[in-house]
Amino acid sequence: MTLSGRYGRAVARACDIAMALGVLIAANQYSEDYDLVLGLLMALCLLARRRFPGTVMVAVLALTVVQFALDDAPDTPLASSPAAYDVAVLFAMISVVHHSRTTWMPYLAGAAVLLATLAGTVGMPPLGIEPFADLEVLLTFWGLTLTVWLTAFVLHTRRLYAESQADRAVHVQREQEQRVRLAAARERADIARELHDVVAHSLAVMILQADGAESVLRKSPDMARSALKTIAATGRDAIDDMHRIVRVLREGNPDSADSGPPRRLVTLDEIEVVAERARAAGLTVEVSIEVGEGRLAPAEEMTAFRIVQECLTNVLRHAGAGAGVDIRLHEEQGTLLISVADDGAGTLAGRGVGGSGGNGLVGMRERVELAGGTFEAGPRLGSGWHVRASIPTRKK
Repeated sequence: MTLSGRYGRAVARACDIAMALGVLIAANQYSEDYDLVLGLLMALCLLARRRFPGTVMVAVLALTVVQFALDDAPDTPLASSPAAYDVAVLFAMISVVHHSRTTWMPYLAGAAVLLATLAGTVGMPPLGIEPFADLEVLLTFWGLTLTVWLTAFVLHTRRLYAESQADRAVHVQREQEQRVRLAAARERADIARELHDVVAHSLAVMILQADGAESVLRKSPDMARSALKTIAATGRDAIDDMHRIVRVLREGNPDSADSGPPRRLVTLDEIEVVAERARAAGLTVEVSIEVGEGRLAPAEEMTAFRIVQECLTNVLRHAGAGAGVDIRLHEEQGTLLISVADDGAGTLAGRGVGGSGGNGLVGMRERVELAGGTFEAGPRLGSGWHVRASIPTRKK
């Protein structure tokens, strides 16, 4: 178990103090002049083992060399060797294995302890250290050292694995949150495009029909009545679409069983409906659709319909009644080609009934790009405007 925060730091500090006291108590059991001093210095070094594990390891090994050198003093031994407080060497090695930030330090620490034990066994004449143990004792020391090192290394590896799993879980959670935010952003963009298509087209048709009905109300009641019927039908469709969009905002799934009527599927047949309404508003619309039945997926038909609808909306806004529009859709080598062109010769040419700030073109471009296609829009040579889009199709 690994504690964190204030309690974790308190437990860690208590462990360091317990190790230091253990070394100091062990040193106090010996009666030579410098045993207590060496034990005290080793204990003080262990208090810094977490922050400076490598430095503490070197310091404790150096104190051990001094200890063995004092034990072999010429006149009388000044320190005991080996002694129980030499366990500080193992504590320092454990600290290096657990707290070092490099991969090679744990191996170096283990090798250093094994070599130091070997040097003490065979002796170090230049430092005045005589051999103190035979081969059997050496193997015992090595076995103890390797056991402690392996235990510390396994615990260290498990701790690193647990930390990596925790980091991975945090990373996965952040990725999930990012995906949710991106999905929400895409949903908002889709809703914004739907709102623009529904409101812009419907209002443009209704405004022009209302203006026309007002101008012919007394002279031709039948034409006024037809315009009012178109306004009513357009308004009902717009309300249905607005209800669907509101359900999406409230419940997040327009097709669920508890969300009211299912979503109205929009097909290429709807193009004739909006074209007829545009004709009723005063446009001259020619429609040519050469796409085999069942060749397009519902999303592709929706994209094509919305592009044509937006183009007619723009013609009504910026050219007005009297303008001619040519709409062509045909499939060629697995690609749906959409072409909408107007002559710009309407009664509102150069004035319009209110611009959309370019949002319509942006929405069309986004729809086409989401479908993996290309989009092009711009003025025609002379007058008018053209829109061309190509959408890759997939067989259902």
